[in-house]
Amino acid sequence: MPDQAHNAIDVLVVGDANPDLVLRGDVVPRFGQAEQILDGADLVLGGSAAIVACGLARLGVRTALAAVVGDDSFGRFTLSVLEEAGVDISAVRVDAEVPTGLSVILSAPGDRSILTRPGTISSLRPEHVDEAVARLRPRHVHVASYFLQPGLAAGLPALLEGIRSAGAHPTRTTSTRTTVSLDTNWDPTEQWDGLAEVLGHVDYLLPNREELSAIAGALTGTDVATDVAADVDAAAASIARLGPVVVMKAGKAGGLSFADGRERIAAPGLQLEVVDTTGAGDSFDAGYLAAVIDGIDDEAERVSWAAIAGSLSTRAAGGTAAQATRAELRSELERRELERRE
Repeated sequence: MPDQAHNAIDVLVVGDANPDLVLRGDVVPRFGQAEQILDGADLVLGGSAAIVACGLARLGVRTALAAVVGDDSFGRFTLSVLEEAGVDISAVRVDAEVPTGLSVILSAPGDRSILTRPGTISSLRPEHVDEAVARLRPRHVHVASYFLQPGLAAGLPALLEGIRSAGAHPTRTTSTRTTVSLDTNWDPTEQWDGLAEVLGHVDYLLPNREELSAIAGALTGTDVATDVAADVDAAAASIARLGPVVVMKAGKAGGLSFADGRERIAAPGLQLEVVDTTGAGDSFDAGYLAAVIDGIDDEAERVSWAAIAGSLSTRAAGGTAAQATRAELRSELERRELERRE
């Protein structure tokens, strides 16, 4: 593994932290005062950034989170779960004036809908992140939920440029500079604005298929429904021209990686009984970034880490309850290697 002597942590995750109320079963609302009986309801840790941070910590990666929560019961719940998971919460700010964000997940087999009250999710600012980077000196910075954080997004190009050019430690060399990843998640406005300025400062972009198509459509001015959505290679190529390696989550199929838009590497997910897919994409991110931090250069192996971590997270309700341990991930990797040799 690379030298860690000058780093307080491995990964600083930047973004949203809030509870998720996950509802399962007959979740499609019928108005007119209809009462529906659910199969399950769980209050769990939510927020893409928070789930990624927990996934990394569970995989043994030294991880901190930069986010904002409110001074309320939801905020205290969020901090408690993060701390219990082993995440450094010293860069999580508590806002006494704004309530903690909350998402309600309507989880049906094969799909889900998310209702979000932003609250403190949109309170994070570039200067908060800059301070955390200077103090914690991470080897890697991961940004999540770009479109839920307009205050952060506005200053993100300059922030990421500074992080990548200067590194997180004054003695850092270019060969060991801080790397950056981005998972935009879905844009509620479906405008997908601002990414052209950001992606040139990103090493790894981690979208799902729908997000990949939408981002590519916005960057190229094409109709994603007809020109891009059916051709992920073309979509990835249009994004990779700006600089990042594109690593796409493919659900049950696992993941795909596009090196500069031309080379396509695939890794399958696991066949298992799925309880809840909430946060599976965030656990996919955690698996990929853990491989990066481990110094794994083989892109196929990185995507395998991601696909396995994403799959294992679906074994229980919520995004963090069943996240992969390092031992579980290693076991699945070894099993996969044995099957490949047979």
